[in-house]
Amino acid sequence: MKPVLSVSKIDSKIKQLVYNMEETLIAQVDPQGVGLAAPQVGVSLSLFIIKPSLDSDTEVFINPEILEVQSPETNNQQPKNKHTKLEGCLSVPRIWGPISRSHKVRLSYQDLNGKTHTKWFTGFKATIIQHECDHLKGVLFTQRALEQQSKLYEEKDGELQPLHY
Repeated sequence: MKPVLSVSKIDSKIKQLVYNMEETLIAQVDPQGVGLAAPQVGVSLSLFIIKPSLDSDTEVFINPEILEVQSPETNNQQPKNKHTKLEGCLSVPRIWGPISRSHKVRLSYQDLNGKTHTKWFTGFKATIIQHECDHLKGVLFTQRALEQQSKLYEEKDGELQPLHY
């Protein structure tokens, strides 16, 4: 996969792309999609959207860059480096795997109006952001699973079955 290009100008074409991506994401119901990166729709631009739940607003991230990751620490214990959650991907339907991701990320990005933000995201949003930033680098969650020596599962008839590879 070729590297994504930075979005140099947020014009009507970019706004139309975001609108089309949002329509695509909303239309994905089984399973429900929570994020979509431009490369997933065949556009090599540094842009993704997230919609963590059905009732949440869609958030747009243009030219995102993870500046810092942070994990929660508990009193007098070793810091927990990452949280492991079951992830899936619209690009790899019906495949799931436990992936360790940082609990908190600081992200620099532009919104659809071209305004630059630097903001911390935690929990589920932080997971989605890391997943979508991976897409911008040509990395799928299945590669993360292999790197982390996690098992992958295939969904068949509503049940998760170990994927043999």
